[in-house]
Amino acid sequence: MVGATPLTCAALLGSRTASRATGCAGGMKVSVRTPDIESRPMWSHSCTLDDLVAPYTIDSAVMERLDTGPDWARRWTARWKTASADVICPVRELASVPASASVPVRGFTWRAGQRHRPGLQYLLATGRMHGFESLAERNLLLALDFIGAATEVLSQPFKLKFTTADGSEDHTPDFLVLLPGTAVVVDVRPAHLIKEKDLVKFAATDRAASAVGWTYLVASGWRRQVLTALDALSARRRPMTDRLGLQDELLDQVHERPRRFGELVEDTSLPAVARTHAVHLLWHRRLAMDLTLPLDDAAWIYPVGRP
Repeated sequence: MVGATPLTCAALLGSRTASRATGCAGGMKVSVRTPDIESRPMWSHSCTLDDLVAPYTIDSAVMERLDTGPDWARRWTARWKTASADVICPVRELASVPASASVPVRGFTWRAGQRHRPGLQYLLATGRMHGFESLAERNLLLALDFIGAATEVLSQPFKLKFTTADGSEDHTPDFLVLLPGTAVVVDVRPAHLIKEKDLVKFAATDRAASAVGWTYLVASGWRRQVLTALDALSARRRPMTDRLGLQDELLDQVHERPRRFGELVEDTSLPAVARTHAVHLLWHRRLAMDLTLPLDDAAWIYPVGRP
């Protein structure tokens, strides 16, 4: 039987850190936080964002390139955009800005021949569409919706202006995820696309976020099989009616012991329809599975946190 674990923002930083040299960083040594992807399962009902993604952590030498002298949190600024005007605030006041009233500081564009693929993704957690600039960002939004703890997700939330030993720079993070009492700033960049010029921007964003008690995350990859599993589960994430009581049948079937997915649905009164309800229960964390394994008839389905 699998016990339930609540999501906390601190859990976003829980994975192990391993250092390696990378060519995409121009020879600079970087550090990559990666979960132990081979030795442990990924329980669908209790996983956090940091469990799902492979975070990218910059070497401390990059942090030293930032100008963090006296009053840096006042000199560094963030520009937000609202429907009526731009709002510029010092970094130390980031958390006091009414972020939910803002709009993306950079618009989303579609044109023939562009190399990235922008679009809109609906989130059940917020009840609205959210913009993304690439398929990698869309995957991040899907993962956020699965975790379900966000009260709001803002795309292109603000433009950070900061200074380094070489002069002034700016950076617009991909997302600001608002959680109860805190927030997570997220950049999405596949590891092979991260360049040396990106590292100082990531370092500055991390410093700015930590100045107001927020968390910063660079999502540079995913644990094995996770995206395939989330895509399969998301097909049944929207609200469903259950006039035949199949969801209760499914929950009762696994009350005493785990069941194979195929066996579980076959033992209901209407197996063909029960399949869709089983996937729905998995998405909404009322049943559990190991996300690192394929969702097929042989997949083990577990009860969630019952005494």
